[in-house]
Amino acid sequence: MTKKKISSDKHHDQPSPAATDSFASDADALFVGIDLGTSSSVIAASNGVREVVPSFVGFPKDNIAQELLGSEPLFGDAALKHRLSVELVRPLAKGVIQETKTGENINLKAAQLLVQHLLHLARPKPGQPVYGVIGAPARASIASKRILVDSARGILNAVMICSEPFSVAYGLGILDRALIIDIGAGTVDLCRLHGTLPTDDDQITFDKAGDYVDEQFAKLIRVKYPEVQFTVNMVKSLKESHGFVADNTDKIMAKFPVKGRPQSVDITNELRAACRSIVPPIIDSIADLIASYDPEFQEDLRHNVILAGGGSQMIGLAKLVEDGMKELGGGKVTCVKEPVFAGANGALKMAKRMPRNFWQMLS
Repeated sequence: MTKKKISSDKHHDQPSPAATDSFASDADALFVGIDLGTSSSVIAASNGVREVVPSFVGFPKDNIAQELLGSEPLFGDAALKHRLSVELVRPLAKGVIQETKTGENINLKAAQLLVQHLLHLARPKPGQPVYGVIGAPARASIASKRILVDSARGILNAVMICSEPFSVAYGLGILDRALIIDIGAGTVDLCRLHGTLPTDDDQITFDKAGDYVDEQFAKLIRVKYPEVQFTVNMVKSLKESHGFVADNTDKIMAKFPVKGRPQSVDITNELRAACRSIVPPIIDSIADLIASYDPEFQEDLRHNVILAGGGSQMIGLAKLVEDGMKELGGGKVTCVKEPVFAGANGALKMAKRMPRNFWQMLS
């Protein structure tokens, strides 16, 4: 498991009264908040558009594939549907755009196309200036953030990068004595809020996240049912539909092929065990952030833990995390109401408020 403190991003909790030089005065501008995720990417725009796209880009493999699908890349569900005919790229695997030392960076190209696709879905008017805040995993290094900026070059007029858990907090308006836990596919990111800019000591990330749950789930199924056939996408879909951590639940059955013939199997215990695998590192990280917090306010922090991200939707997770916090003195854990859009909503709110000196101009 990779677990480390991370550097803070350059952002304010909210603009000061003197910070009036913002793009908000540009009545013709379109503001967008983008959450580029390992599994799904989300955009929320000031014109009311909100869209979610699975973070996959597919490039037709050959002339036959181009004749079938056309020469343009496919995105999201369309790329997954035709994955046998395309080179399928997941540009944000493990939470960040991976660099390549030589040759074309296919991940950067795919990320740029994905941002462009999201912006197309936002329906900007011809010639309309577009200013966007992109949420990045808290673990993103300076180099990774530079690549994210590059992914927006030629697409946005100006960009700002912020950490995903902070964008969730900003969108909720909860910026003091709170702990945000953003559970994504590539990483779990924790950010401690105390009414000012988060520092290195306020953020932790680790990579036992949604993809890790899928891997554990697949391993457990193979051990119990060695003859069944399935793909990672199949177990991922089952997790997203039925993911839970509670002791009691209805039996969960799945239909997998065995030598080409569908067979129903009981996956209840395997799914529960896989989903629970991310809880111990979450509890350990909470303990680290609480232990290093001002002792007068540790109780306040324990009672304001907020789960966000796709992984927060696992049934019973908030209760299980609360149970794990009993050894820390107890606490209160809640889930955001819109886990899919919470990050993009906060990024959009930031885009509307941040002064110009916080932005990087791209055109």
